[in-house]
Amino acid sequence: MAEERRNQRPSRPGGSGRSGAPASRGAKPGRAPERGGRASSSGRPERGRGDQRSGGYQGRDDRRGARDERVPRTTDQAKYDGPELPEEITGKELDRSVIAQLKGLPEKLAARVARHLAAAGMLIDEDPETAYQHTLAARARASRLAVVREAVGETAYAAGHYAEALSELRAAKRMNGATAYLPIMADCHRALGQPEQALKLAKSPSVPNFAPEAKAEMTLVEAGARRDMGQLDAALRTLELAPLTSKSRSAWVVRLRYAYADTLEAAGRESDALAWFHRTHAIDSDEITDAAERAELLEKRMG
Repeated sequence: MAEERRNQRPSRPGGSGRSGAPASRGAKPGRAPERGGRASSSGRPERGRGDQRSGGYQGRDDRRGARDERVPRTTDQAKYDGPELPEEITGKELDRSVIAQLKGLPEKLAARVARHLAAAGMLIDEDPETAYQHTLAARARASRLAVVREAVGETAYAAGHYAEALSELRAAKRMNGATAYLPIMADCHRALGQPEQALKLAKSPSVPNFAPEAKAEMTLVEAGARRDMGQLDAALRTLELAPLTSKSRSAWVVRLRYAYADTLEAAGRESDALAWFHRTHAIDSDEITDAAERAELLEKRMG
């Protein structure tokens, strides 16, 4: 079930200029989901949890008065400090709209938060767990900023910490009223074994007004939730309402077609699935799916 959920997972709503982490480097809006052995670069579900860093800080032993002694950091201190910040990361890498939201903080504090957010944006694809730890350090300093809570939510999602991601994105939504988080929040519910809650979010009044890409992301989650519940026919109907025949070659169209082909195969409609895997491959110039391989396997099985 977890593998099937990953087949349908949405991309982050990056590139909007709101989020601290992904927007710092221009997140890929058409992030490929993990499919059929073609794992994404993030390796999200396999990441470990928690801060495994160790280290120390200089503390004064008041009983001796004159001697500093290295004292192990507590978990809270390690989380506050965050991972080491490379010198080349200045915080100026962030989108200007994100930097503007940090201006209400004292200058030095804003600079430190910006550097952690920028570091998170640079690491979220290759090392989402460390990116998540950077955003926790930012949250420890600026928990009342929606852009920070959003960044924590997005990196938690990328690292596979779904309960934490859901909590943080809910907090960000309460602060700024944004609805762009809904597909990820719905997918978090799927990951937590709550497909009914995912479907509730998919029916939110704001969804019909989403841009085509965001609407496609929610469709993928909704169809996946139906599959989680064993409702293959309903999953197919959900996908059939999406623009599967769009002339666009955008990643979101590729992913919709792939999900439809995959669901057709799961429903035992192999000939239809084969046709849609071919249609997927025809527009998948960036090879974000394994549609060609899936089609080849189906052809061999069908004789």
